[in-house]
Amino acid sequence: MAEVTQKQKLETIIKALDSKRAEDIQLIGIKDLTIIADYFVIANGTSNTQTKALADSVEYELKQLGVEPIREEGYAGANWIILDYNDIVVHVFYKETREFYNLEKLWQDGEFVDISEYIVKE
Repeated sequence: MAEVTQKQKLETIIKALDSKRAEDIQLIGIKDLTIIADYFVIANGTSNTQTKALADSVEYELKQLGVEPIREEGYAGANWIILDYNDIVVHVFYKETREFYNLEKLWQDGEFVDISEYIVKE
């Protein structure tokens, strides 16, 4: 199986979130700011059930490409689920939790990437 590129992973993550109607999907390039990862993908659901479904969808779609997270956290409470794919960290929030932590403000020096090519227009 060919190596999955970072662009393929990002596209798969964003499309998986979008297919389950995630709200306000953001892609932030952070490789110049930290060694944690190259990108954060941030999205939210409007219920704990949807939040779990969003994270499950990302995991499932990447698994189809042979990509597994190196760690995952937050499934129990489903307020903030983190899927760590080494170079890409996916943050799936419950809406109020996302507003509280406001990662976009914390990482505002990052590069906010246009993801419109991956989003399905209604």
